[in-house]
Amino acid sequence: MDTTVDTPQKRFSEGVDYVAIHPVRAFLIQFLNIAGVGPIFGPILGALYGPVALVWIVLGNVLGGAVHDFFSGVMSIKEDGKSLPEIAGHYYNVVFKGFMLIFTAMLLFFVGVVFIMSPAGLLSNLDVFQDTFFANNTFWVLAILAYYFLATLLPIDKIITKFYPIFGALMIVMTVAIAVSLLINAPHLPVAGDFLAYFEADHAHDFLEPNPDGLPTWPLLFITITCGAISGFHSTQAPIIARCLTNEKYVRPVYYGAMMCEGIVGCVWALAGIAAFPEGYAGLKALLDQGGPGLVVNHVANSYLGVLGGIMAIIAVAVFPITSGDTAFRSLRLTVVDAFNIPQSLRNRLLLALPILTIAYFMTKLDFSLIWRYFAFSNMLLSTSVLWLATKYLFDRRAFHWIASVPAVIATGVTLSYIMTAAIGFNLSADLGKPIGAAVVVIGLVGLVFVHSKHKKLDVA
Repeated sequence: MDTTVDTPQKRFSEGVDYVAIHPVRAFLIQFLNIAGVGPIFGPILGALYGPVALVWIVLGNVLGGAVHDFFSGVMSIKEDGKSLPEIAGHYYNVVFKGFMLIFTAMLLFFVGVVFIMSPAGLLSNLDVFQDTFFANNTFWVLAILAYYFLATLLPIDKIITKFYPIFGALMIVMTVAIAVSLLINAPHLPVAGDFLAYFEADHAHDFLEPNPDGLPTWPLLFITITCGAISGFHSTQAPIIARCLTNEKYVRPVYYGAMMCEGIVGCVWALAGIAAFPEGYAGLKALLDQGGPGLVVNHVANSYLGVLGGIMAIIAVAVFPITSGDTAFRSLRLTVVDAFNIPQSLRNRLLLALPILTIAYFMTKLDFSLIWRYFAFSNMLLSTSVLWLATKYLFDRRAFHWIASVPAVIATGVTLSYIMTAAIGFNLSADLGKPIGAAVVVIGLVGLVFVHSKHKKLDVA
């Protein structure tokens, strides 16, 4: 990074999106934008696969997710704070730009819809609101949409920079409190011996075998736990902060640091899903069947933190997704603006926000699980595309590309395995997922070695 050049914020300051933010605030906003309930809900669901969930979160975060988020920030700040499709068009071609535009817009839209439906459902079912007008789900859907409209429309320093650092700090406090309480009070925390027993015991499934419900670890674990390990949604949030940083030296702590923090959040909640249920898998599965991961959050927080935990649980599963949903719609506006070079007048922002949020309202009438499946797939596909984009960025500079290219190959294997075997894809036998993934990874690595050697010979020549 070059600390001597002017950042996009200094060159394009206009009081709406290009607004200076203190680096600590930028970190907390980025952390909250990418986190929401993703590193809480995903790891809880991933805990059904056992301790291997913790292995994936750590390896996926350090080798994949944090690299993905860092280069998303690097490329955006180097390209004037532009959105992903514009960056893709610069480094590849107009075809890849169109591909990225479609999937970026699709993912942002699904994220926004998911983060209307989940908090609205929770708030309408709170005991305190029962037998009142506030028990109406439609009321909360419209209220959240109204807030999204304001947050999407207003300059970033009117709501986001003022309140989101507080919620970001609250998520950190909540995570630390849960972690300490688990260490002190949990009936059984996994230790090194448990991991060895998990892989060695005759009755346990190994890394590539199904969980007790018959769901294949490869590739479903990697799709289930995205936020906390690696998530394409994070790259869509990169331009928001890239337009606000006052020096390039803040890119590493803000982007890489925020993702590392999210990985810690993911580990804590995966650990809670494993350790907070003395009866093991059956206890977690029963609670998930009863009320989903939101009920597990409520159970863990209330059990280990008491009244304070109950308050934090409500904030976690209601407020946190809202703070990701509004920035998803804001990023969608920025993506459309960048793609079609639309001037950012108030009138144009209105003309963009109104149809997007109107369509989102009607999408909330669809089945939540269907929306979530498409979100999960587009999320993984986008993260894979961004890793390949980072690989091209490094290749062009003759830099050490392996840090991005190897994760890109593995992510490609996961994504193709999923779409070939998933119900929303080709719905082939789950047994085909492993050989497809292995073949793609091997071919990808061989191809990388070949291209690397070719570039090296050209450099020498």
